[in-house]
Amino acid sequence: MKPTRLILIPALAGEPAPYLIIGAGGYVLERGTLALDAVERPEAMRTVAVAPGADVLIRWLDLPPGSVAQQRAAALWALKDDLAAPADRLSVSLGPVPVAGEPRLVAVVGLSLLEAWSDYLETLGVRADVLLPDVLTLTEPLDESLTAVAFGPSVALRGRRFAASVQPDLVDLVAAGRVVEPVDDPASVERALVQAAAGPLLDLTSARVREQAAARRGWGRAAVLAGVALVSPLILMIAGAGRDELAAARAQDQAQAEIARVDPELARTPDPVAALRGRVRAAPPPGGVMAATAALFSAVEAVPDAELDMLVVDPEDGMKAAVTHPDYGDVKVIDEAMRASGLSVTETGTQDDAGRVVSDITIGAAR
Repeated sequence: MKPTRLILIPALAGEPAPYLIIGAGGYVLERGTLALDAVERPEAMRTVAVAPGADVLIRWLDLPPGSVAQQRAAALWALKDDLAAPADRLSVSLGPVPVAGEPRLVAVVGLSLLEAWSDYLETLGVRADVLLPDVLTLTEPLDESLTAVAFGPSVALRGRRFAASVQPDLVDLVAAGRVVEPVDDPASVERALVQAAAGPLLDLTSARVREQAAARRGWGRAAVLAGVALVSPLILMIAGAGRDELAAARAQDQAQAEIARVDPELARTPDPVAALRGRVRAAPPPGGVMAATAALFSAVEAVPDAELDMLVVDPEDGMKAAVTHPDYGDVKVIDEAMRASGLSVTETGTQDDAGRVVSDITIGAAR
């Protein structure tokens, strides 16, 4: 068994992060802290990051049967009165599939906060394979009491189908008469962390969110220039050759000038490059939406036991779908079938759901 690194993300971004290295059998091999200004990068290994739970909404909900995407949507609808942000700014994570008739664990967190935690970990030189709120590292008690553990400035409270991180002066109010059992022994807290690292109840960052965050950080500028390439490949060559800010700025000016020449309407927008990116991203697939839909239905039907869960055509985001299928290689089969119609499928997210695979895909022109 390869070792696992567990990192505690602090409440303040400028603080170092405590960590454990956990070996086979759950034994702690190393303890320490990761500093933001460390010269040496940590060793690559499976990493479980524990995030402050105060900004994570956790509930157990009775969800209707359906795919992962459908249950996420149902969870957002059920929690609409408890959420301050619009749905497109939130990430919904689901816990293990419960037995029939039991509620399912649901966690909701803002995408901006996920990105901030990811950026912090990247500064440390690590990437989280699993991101878990601190309160879900605690074991659910068997009775109606609440287990309380201090994580930084907050207190994590764990009960039966209950989990919340609150300020210390709100513990009694949230407990609402239930007995609160504080856990002050560091060894007990460490054992709970080790157990959570071995079998996390959920992952706050779905594959789709991780890929989007990586794209924003590593390919943000490349994505802008790739859109410009449809107008002028020469501009892309000039910009790609530039390694400093001066070259990038010059390429941006040239791109805007070329956009103004080709499409004056785009040039009148506040950010012509961003407007062009939006136009390219939302452009309908070759042959139109109806032809693409028919091709997708045929491609999915050709894969045994595959189902099309959701199909969305959005003016801003283009044509997207969610497909449930048995094997990870099925998306490649669907893509090959779509290419016969001049289309392609790009997998933007994948998640396991009770032995099935749920893939988020985008439909576009074949290259």
